[in-house]
Formats: sequence, C-alpha cells, structure tokens
Amino acid sequence: MADGKVPRRTFLTAGVAGVASAALGTARFVPDSAMGSSPPDPLSLRERGNSGETLQLGVASYSLRNFPRDKAIAMVQALGARYINLKSVHLPFELSPAELAAARQGIEAAGLVIVGGGVITFEHDTDADVEKYFAYAKGAGMPLITVHAAPALLPRIERFAKQYDIKVAIHNHGPEDKNFPSPYDALKHIRNMDRHIGLCIDIGHTVRTGTDVVRAVADAGPRVLDLHLKDLRDLTAKGSQCIVGEGAIPIPQIFQQLEAIGFGGYANLEYEIDADDPLPGMKQSFAYMRGALAGLSAAGRARPHS
Repeated sequence: MADGKVPRRTFLTAGVAGVASAALGTARFVPDSAMGSSPPDPLSLRERGNSGETLQLGVASYSLRNFPRDKAIAMVQALGARYINLKSVHLPFELSPAELAAARQGIEAAGLVIVGGGVITFEHDTDADVEKYFAYAKGAGMPLITVHAAPALLPRIERFAKQYDIKVAIHNHGPEDKNFPSPYDALKHIRNMDRHIGLCIDIGHTVRTGTDVVRAVADAGPRVLDLHLKDLRDLTAKGSQCIVGEGAIPIPQIFQQLEAIGFGGYANLEYEIDADDPLPGMKQSFAYMRGALAGLSAAGRARPHS
C-alpha cells in the first residue's frame, strides 16, 4: 500500500466524507457536451446526492467461477447485491433456448437482475459465429455483453449489436492483450461506431498499462458502458490484486468521475483472488465501495451551491 493510501477500515469508520472530499479535489471532469445521460435506477446501491445521480454496483460472476450457479446466486445475495454480469461458467453457451429461459427465470426469481454477460471472446469473423453469441445473450436476457475481439471483427459485431439491440462493451486486458491493452486502444476503433458499441473499462488492467484510469473514464465519456472493479497493491503487478480499498487504485476518484460523465451502466466487482473462498474479501470490498459512495454523497451535500 502506498504511504499516502488511507487504510480501508479508517476510511469506513472515521472520516469517510473527508477522504471522499479530498478525492473530489483531485478528480477530473469532462465538459457537459461530452456527458452521457441515463435515468437513475431507484434500486441502486448508490445513496442519492443532490444531483439525483446514481452508481449501480454489481458482481461479475467470474468472481465466483469455482461455484455452481445456485451457489453463486446465494453468494451474490449474501453480498446484498442485486446486479449480476454472468460468465459462461454459470450460463453456458451450449444451453438450449428453453434451458436459457429456465436459468434466467431462476436467477430473476432469486431477486437478481441480469445486467450483462461475458467476457465473451469472438474468434471468427463470420455471421454464424458472431450471431450465435447475440442469440445466446438475447435468450439469457442480457442487455449488454462484454467482449474481446480483434479490431477486424468490430464492424460485424456492430451490425449484430444493432440488429439484436444489445450493447457491446469492449474489454481491455492490460499489457498482455495484443488488441486492446488499455481503453484508449479500443476507443480509437469505435469512435465513429453506433452507440451500441462502447467500453468495459477494467480498472486493474488499465492501470497496469500505465494509463491514468480516471482520465480514461473522462475521455471515453458516454462510450463507457460497463466497468470491472478491482484493486491492486502494486499498479504494475497483476498478481498484487487485493481487497478493494486496500490497494493503490483511486476508487473514490473513479466513482466521482463516473458520476461526472453521467455513467448509466453498472460497476461490477471482478474479484479474481481467493477463488475457493472469495466471499469474505468480496464483502469487505463492497463495504469499502459503499462507504466510498456514501462519503462522496456526503461531500456533495456539504459543498455550497451557487
């Protein structure tokens, strides 16, 4: 942990608003003309500030990859979360339409909201190979899919995204990714594409490229459709992932910038460590994130209004 990093427990129990207020002072903003807009979700975990904007926290089910779907559902419930982005380990591509419908019904009956699926890797630039994933997403009730693909496939993906009315969020995978290491590498390919196409910014992979993740959120603006949340003790080391709030990624500043751009998607915790027993660390991560949001809301209410 960097010397200037506030410990998670201190952040949550003493001076949440003060820390968040300090974060506001360093956060970057974008012009009003670059901001997207979406109606607030009344079921959001974000406490509403004076602006009425919300940030919706969810779970990327890859965090629970070592558990069957029913157990993963129970674990999401234990987190007090409602929103879930499903990995194929919990909703296999091979399921028939009837099986997808049954699985969807079970997930929704448990009180969860399916907000997306992925990451899905598109490997072949053919209609059949691309469309099968959109048909899968439609059957599963996914309004969005996070994807990885070569740039050459993007026009075909764009066509099916419009046809199926499903948003596509290009996921960046850090220095090891030959296509999209950082959000900027994807952004340059999609700037002139339909608004169904945007980014899933993985904040951990982003910082490992040396990219200022807060700046990247600002620059991408309304193209940010989805977010994968995690934390790293060492911003250059993939293996240093830790409980959110115990690392060096500027979580409050990211949250504030998401609000500044009018982010209307979901910020999903992707907890890749402790695969056999992730729940304790995920609970602590959610506690920190909720505390950060509450602090930002309190700081917003405390600021004078012109």
